[in-house]
Amino acid sequence: MECYIHKDKVVLEAEGIAERLESLFGDSVSNFDIRDFSQGSSGEVTGRHLWFTVERDRLLDLVDELGKLDFPHFHVVSGDDEGEYVVLYYHFALYRSVGRGKSLPVTVCVKIPKSDLSVPSLFSRIPGVEYSEREIQEMFGVDHIGLPNKGLVFLPEDWNREVLPWRRDETAPGDDLVEELS
Repeated sequence: MECYIHKDKVVLEAEGIAERLESLFGDSVSNFDIRDFSQGSSGEVTGRHLWFTVERDRLLDLVDELGKLDFPHFHVVSGDDEGEYVVLYYHFALYRSVGRGKSLPVTVCVKIPKSDLSVPSLFSRIPGVEYSEREIQEMFGVDHIGLPNKGLVFLPEDWNREVLPWRRDETAPGDDLVEELS
């Protein structure tokens, strides 16, 4: 397992984290992908990004495990309507204190069937997820179990909550709700 020491703390590289999670979570985690990225015009690889999928019932356990490595600095939850599923992407960074080019972006994907649009909220672990989870709820219809405030963030209070702006199915806004901007 690749690692280095920073201020007396073991810092695992992306491959090491993937191996650790696979050994702890087995088939509950899958689709590990380590992507190189570059900044600037040189094209030089300046970092790596770990992506993987976790089953929704193991999401909280997984975030707890990331917390054993380092505090998972939360960025945002994004999502996509993929037909029968809504896929959520939880974007984190590990090892922010290590320095630029050494911190590790981590994206945790959770595939949620439209027949049961619920997922555990991360609010009890990371209160800063509140607005992202509320946004995902109002735009995709995903219920975050355990999220204390489920009020709308962007849509007006009188919005019909059966209309889900970021979905690509029959729940998406109709032409009567879409305005052309000049």
